[in-house]
Amino acid sequence: MHKSILLLLLLLSNGLIAQKGYTVKSGEISFEFVDKGVKGTIGNLVSTSNIDFDNPEASVFSGSVETETLDTNNGIRNWSLKNGKYFDADNHPKIKFESKTVKAEASNWKVTGPLTIKGISKNITITFEKKGNQLIGTTELYCYDFDIKIKKKREDNLVKVKLVFELKS
Repeated sequence: MHKSILLLLLLLSNGLIAQKGYTVKSGEISFEFVDKGVKGTIGNLVSTSNIDFDNPEASVFSGSVETETLDTNNGIRNWSLKNGKYFDADNHPKIKFESKTVKAEASNWKVTGPLTIKGISKNITITFEKKGNQLIGTTELYCYDFDIKIKKKREDNLVKVKLVFELKS
């Protein structure tokens, strides 16, 4: 009996059981630096999200990725982006997001909360749509706002982000 309770507590604390909802099983995050046309991915997603399709406002989106996993399919560019001038992976190993509000709008959800990159937190809104057993989110942000200045002007530092999460009920 004690082993069963311990196992249940362990599963609950790891976010593998969600009441009336889903957890994120795995995910992929891709991005594109718009002005440069550079595409890439960032990985090692760790999520404690709990998604409730019956009551979206009760959902929580929370997770992080490892800055070191940033990949643009160009080793020299990857090394440059991970150094102190840009993402500073040595001093800021994680990029984090945690929702503060979740609002259902027609077939989409608007999820708003702070995104933290390089120790700088800014509120962003991600639009999510459920497709089969996936939850797909999109947003745009300016990396300039996070002290990542690829170009000199803020408006030239637009990044499109796409998140694809595999759901587990």
